[in-house]
Order: sequence, then structure tokens, then C-alpha cells
Amino acid sequence: MDLKICVPRGALFEESLEALSAAGLPIEPLVNLGRKLIVECPGGPTYITTRPSDVPVYVESGAADLGIVGLDVLVERQPDVYELLDLGFGGCRMVWATEAGEDPAAGAIERFGVVRVATKYVNVAEAWFEQTGRKAEIVKVNGSVELAPLVDLADGIVDLVATGTTLRENGLVEREQIFESSARLIANRASHKLESEAVDELVRRFAERAR
Repeated sequence: MDLKICVPRGALFEESLEALSAAGLPIEPLVNLGRKLIVECPGGPTYITTRPSDVPVYVESGAADLGIVGLDVLVERQPDVYELLDLGFGGCRMVWATEAGEDPAAGAIERFGVVRVATKYVNVAEAWFEQTGRKAEIVKVNGSVELAPLVDLADGIVDLVATGTTLRENGLVEREQIFESSARLIANRASHKLESEAVDELVRRFAERAR
């Protein structure tokens, strides 16, 4: 198998290894990866490891044939790739959250005609507020987005949450769910055609595991 598979480091890494193993792919070189970024498996795939947000970049460009990435990244980035399968792990949700108590968004829109939203998911936030008929001023942040409402940088946040513990610990509550997210298998468009037999077989194996 000559496929190049992009694997996300971070929260999805361990479950990605489990999915790869269940699909019959060798994962031993990935178990003690250390700082290595590329791992070649004799007779198997070549693994490329990177931050989750960069997975679709490598797949879209053809540097990788396949990749594992959260739906949140796909919705935000809108890469030109094939989304082949919901892998059934990494479940979380994209939400609009504010401080507890009276919803500050309603008050902000009534007084100023706009709600200030802190997020690293700029495209998701813009699309959601436009879709729901509200004018939003987006403040892009890359760190602890939960801080923004606490220091009056924004009225609320759009962010990805799993258990909601971080929100609760900072006095925030979920107001609206935008969409549910999970890990997806994606493919480069050219690779999907040129390596269709190998890709289709892998999709079948992943699908069996995801059931």
C-alpha cells in the first residue's frame, strides 16, 4: 500500500490510531512517535502527522492521499476534498455560549444592532449569525476563548465543546447548538480516482469499525 495518510496530533490522535488499527493498518511506528512527523511503514502506508487544522491542507494539496479530521475543521476551512466517512469518534458540538443569566446577545442587538462574538471559527460564526438573521461583529482569538466574555471583549463565544466543563467552570452557558462534530475520513480528489481500489477498501474497513 503506497497511500499517504495524514493523522492529526492532539485530541483525536489516540482514537485515530485505534481506527487505523481496526482497519488492519500497522500503527506500531506511531505509538512512540516522539517528534517524528513522517513515518513510513514497509509494505504499508506512509503516515504524516500534523496539527488537526492543517490536515485538510495536506490532503487538498495532494501531499497526503487521505486524512482524519474533525468536521469542525472542514466546516470552517471548506477544503476542496472528498468527505468519505463519519468515523464515529471525537464527538463534540459547536455552540454559541455566553455568561449565565440574561442572554446578553438579545440586549446587545436591541441596543446596538450587533452582537460581538469571540471565536477562532470565524467562518462558522459569521455564517451562523447571518443564517439566523443577526448582525455579528467577529473578534478572532486563538487562545482561551472563554476569557472574552469575562473581560467584556465580546458578548459571547462560538466554540467547540465536548463535556462543557470549561464553560461551566468559567460561568458560561450554552445558548445555541450550531452543529455536532466528529472525526471524518477525507480524500484528495485525484487520489480518490487514481487509488480508487485501495481507498474504497479502506473506507469499507473503516465503516465496519464505525458501526
